Amino acid sequence: MKEMKSRPDPDQLLKHLAPEEMQRGKLKIFLGYAAGVGKTYAMLEAAHQRKEQGVDVAVGYIETHKRVETEELLEGLEVLPRKQVEYHNVALPELDVDAILNRRPTLVLVDEFAHTNAPGSRHPKRYQDVEEILDAGIDVYTTLNIQHLESLNDIVAQVTGVIVRETVPDRVIDEASEIEVIDLPPDELLTRLNEGKVYIPEQAARAIQKFFRKGNLTALREMSLRRAAERVDDQMRSYMQTRAISGPWAAAERLLVCISPSPLAEKLIRNTRRLADELGAEWFAVYVEVASKPENNPINRERIGRALQLAEELGAKSLTLAGQSIHEAVLDFARKNNITKVVIGKPLKPRWQELWSGSIVDQLVYASGDIDVYVISAEIEPRKVGVPADWQPHRPVGRYLLSAGLVALSTVLGLMVRGNLEPANLVMLYLAAVVISAIFLGRGPSLLASILGVLAFDFFLIPPYLTLAVSDTQYFITFIALFLVSLVISSLTARVREQAESSIRRESQTSALYNLGRDLTSATGLDDVSQIIISHIGQAFGREVAIFLPTNGHLHTVASSPDYQIGENELAVAAWAFEHDQPAGRGTDTLPAAPLRCQPLKTSKGTVGVLGIRPRDNNSFLTPEQRQTLSAFANQAALAIERASLVEQARQTELLQATEKLQTALLNSISHDLRTPLVAITGALTSLDEQAPSLNDENRRSLISTAREEAERLNRLVGNLLSMTRIESGAIKLHCEPGDIQDVIGTALDQLGNRISNHEIKVNVPDDFPLVPMDFTLMVQVIVNLLENAVKYSPEGSLIEACASLANEKARIEIADRGVGIPPEDLTRVFDKFYRVQRPESVSGTGLGLSISKGIVEAHHGDIHARIRDGGGTIVSVELPLS
Repeated sequence: MKEMKSRPDPDQLLKHLAPEEMQRGKLKIFLGYAAGVGKTYAMLEAAHQRKEQGVDVAVGYIETHKRVETEELLEGLEVLPRKQVEYHNVALPELDVDAILNRRPTLVLVDEFAHTNAPGSRHPKRYQDVEEILDAGIDVYTTLNIQHLESLNDIVAQVTGVIVRETVPDRVIDEASEIEVIDLPPDELLTRLNEGKVYIPEQAARAIQKFFRKGNLTALREMSLRRAAERVDDQMRSYMQTRAISGPWAAAERLLVCISPSPLAEKLIRNTRRLADELGAEWFAVYVEVASKPENNPINRERIGRALQLAEELGAKSLTLAGQSIHEAVLDFARKNNITKVVIGKPLKPRWQELWSGSIVDQLVYASGDIDVYVISAEIEPRKVGVPADWQPHRPVGRYLLSAGLVALSTVLGLMVRGNLEPANLVMLYLAAVVISAIFLGRGPSLLASILGVLAFDFFLIPPYLTLAVSDTQYFITFIALFLVSLVISSLTARVREQAESSIRRESQTSALYNLGRDLTSATGLDDVSQIIISHIGQAFGREVAIFLPTNGHLHTVASSPDYQIGENELAVAAWAFEHDQPAGRGTDTLPAAPLRCQPLKTSKGTVGVLGIRPRDNNSFLTPEQRQTLSAFANQAALAIERASLVEQARQTELLQATEKLQTALLNSISHDLRTPLVAITGALTSLDEQAPSLNDENRRSLISTAREEAERLNRLVGNLLSMTRIESGAIKLHCEPGDIQDVIGTALDQLGNRISNHEIKVNVPDDFPLVPMDFTLMVQVIVNLLENAVKYSPEGSLIEACASLANEKARIEIADRGVGIPPEDLTRVFDKFYRVQRPESVSGTGLGLSISKGIVEAHHGDIHARIRDGGGTIVSVELPLS
């Protein structure tokens, strides 16, 4: 059998083709190891080369540091204006992202990639500005020093003794299209520094003493070259894999780093990131919340949240696990997710504490099996004497006073019964005080109760009294037992209390999500869904809420909390979050100075809107746990809004289908009614044209009369259609003037002409009937429609009555006939458009007359209705207000 030629992995091909489909701009980084190596100079030279090739190049931000050779290279390049950001009454120049997006050059130069923007800028960091420019499809050249890389932050601090505050996540290096290392031997760099080509002489002297030492520069140079070499190696591997070139491919590695509230968690994450880079491995960062020891300290919870956020910025998948023990939860997750290596920090506790409470490292190593365990050591900073900076006492301090009061109360009770009970029984009073303190006051007050209880028991209840001396040595055993039991009870009770608080907190979040989901399930309309979302999220987070949805490509506010006025700036933040599909505003990396936080509402079909929340207290920020809960709320809200939109679309579709059916029925009806008079008119005119010599005067007059009557009928039909259109569109305009009902009925009878010749018409209008405000022409059309309807459905020779009366300060006009009548179930439906009562005998008509009459009467703020006439027939009543 011939050996089959290996083929490229389809998943790998799709992975490499995906970025090309996104049409994202390309990022080129000029990487150096220190200031002065020539990054900006090299970037400007490359820009001139691209311009000579016909590329549209613009300078977004360049910092020349007043270096003559650098300033000379700016000549010939278009320099975009900078944005002035006001901060403490000082105007600070920053990169103007909007100017670049409006100008849209092919290539833009942005210096100092790791720069921190002035407060009030759109993004806290310049690299985030660059990412927005890249998302717009614009290529970017930028400069970066290796010490600003986040994963190397602790190593740089260890080597140079300087902690770099301005850092960029490693992923921006990974996503760069090209990296060009700008290298310069350290000796030449120091020479440039001494010559004043990097800093002015005073700054240069300080720099040489603190940072620009040859050993530091050599170490930084090695880091930059290593990082570039790793990048080249990654590109080589990618090339070989996509082209199915055989090689010694290692099995896929997956790393997991365990973090805790320790301040060293960030260093642990950076080390794991570097290890993952070396192995080309996917990695996870997890925190395990032990059910028996929930973390309720807000400072520690905030520290955990920051560590998990750092891990995400460095490319990890971060999550929180729950379990009975740390090592069991970690290993269970590792085995389910094919983790090959677990990274954990070296224990910082003293050895005797490990012997007492156990070592997590030992437990992981013993139970890990085939999973490798990496223990990362960390240098412990010398402990400073005094109160730690993050220490906070139990608040309120009154809890300790209450705990001491409980001990005092137990002592008073003990003094009262001291003569009747043995001292061993009096111990129970102090144990009760410890339990009460642990349940209601917390761990600290309960420990205080344990200590005070032993002292009070010895001082007041054990002879000799009022002294700590003990006459009988057996009481020492009692004291020790009391103290140990008190500690155990205090610890266990406080732990149960903390677990209960943690359970209540989780139950509250779960209940809030359940209630939101339940209420959203029963809501169908978008307005109801929006109000439910605003109500639940406002109660859960204690914040004002707004919902923004797109209409015709523009975002607008559909609902908000009561008295919450949305400003233009807040709407702009929501628009940015919607367009970029990223959170923006308060507590985020985009427009953090905004008063509200905007969360995109995402579904599988895309972003359907934006959820905005604004705290009532300007000093209130969401905790990491609250941000996760908000994301869950936003997911449910997005699904509900999408469902409501789909329901509305379905309703519109049904309405469209009904409209199409109605239009079909209308066309069928109108085509018949139009065809009948047209056939008659065409026949009469044809006869007059072709048979004119053989027709006598009587026949000629008969044909002309027929054509005229059918033309008038056709005119009425078209007029009814036009009137219905005007009524439905709201275009009907009333010209109300006081009018005489007698004249209205008389004019209507004149318009009907011969059509009522076969019926007896009786008109009854009192002579003193008042004038009625109305549009005379339109009311004549109403009476014409009603009389014509009565004529159609009444036998020839029957009486049709038209009378007027007053009722409840309204003028009432009634048209009564003795025709076939209307079934009771159709008395209200006959006024619907195109509705006709189903009868065995066919009567021509479109079903518009009564509908038009109803529209005209209601435009007069009147009322029209039909009822069955005693003895047979129908009475149609029209009521018009007299004022």
